[in-house]
Order: sequence, then C-alpha cells, then structure tokens
Amino acid sequence: MDEDIVAIGLSFDRWEELFELILGSFSYMNGIIDPPSSALSMTPQSLREKARQEIGFVAREDDELIGCIFCRPEPPSCLYIGKLAVAPSHQNRGIGTRLMGRADDLARSIGYRQLRLETRIELTDNHRRFRSMGFELFSEGRHRGFDRTTFIEMRKRVSWD
Repeated sequence: MDEDIVAIGLSFDRWEELFELILGSFSYMNGIIDPPSSALSMTPQSLREKARQEIGFVAREDDELIGCIFCRPEPPSCLYIGKLAVAPSHQNRGIGTRLMGRADDLARSIGYRQLRLETRIELTDNHRRFRSMGFELFSEGRHRGFDRTTFIEMRKRVSWD
C-alpha cells in the first residue's frame, strides 16, 4: 500500500481536508492531555506553512486523505517526526506504521541515523505503539509553565538493511 503514500508537493491544495484529518485524529486527546494539543492552534494556513518548512507525506485511499506525517531534519543526525495522524475510521490498519516507514526511508536517504518524536505522558497507548515500531524512551520533558513531566521523547535507530 506504499503507493498510496505520497509526498506533499508544491501542487498540494487540500489544506482544509488535511487540517480536518489532523483535528479528527487528535480529538480523542481533548480533555486527556494538559496542555492541550498544538493541533488546536493550527489553521489550514499554518499547516501549509509547516509543509513549506518540513517534509510531509499523506496516505490516500481512493483519493481520500486518511493519514499524514511531517518530518523535520535536525542536523546532524535526527529526523523529528510530528503530526503523525490517521483518520479514526482507518486506524489499526497499519497506515501509521507505513507512514513511519516512509520517514525511516527519508532519514536513510539523507544520512540520518535516528528518528525522534515526542508524545504526551498521558498517552500510554501511543507509547506502546511507538515501542512496537522500535522507538525507545530517550528523555522526559515539560512544557513551559508546568512543574511536572508533560511529554516523553522517544528515539529509534534508522534501519539500514
């Protein structure tokens, strides 16, 4: 199904749909995580700007956007993974794993050795999913103004086989 994952290019014009996909995918976090998700402060326009600064991929099924991932190179050797989202109606079908595989391919192609992501401390199911993809706990952190851990950083070595 990799052929259904494509890079967001200059001609991409479905920002509103992509924005709604991210909001829908992240909506289960509302009321669970504190502080609230940064997705809530995004707009279709800010998402377009994010795509100019990062490398994005979308997963499609019959031309419907069903997933996305954004990757930001962090020299000298990490590729930061952000806004990994899969439409709720398409979750648990391996789409997130395939999107993460595309990030792994990208990291390898630019010579980076690690993928890095942050996930909220409350989202223990996400921690398990990322561990099943090969990520390991790297550190803990807190958002500004908080005196407790609010997120964990996880890293994964890029596969070179």
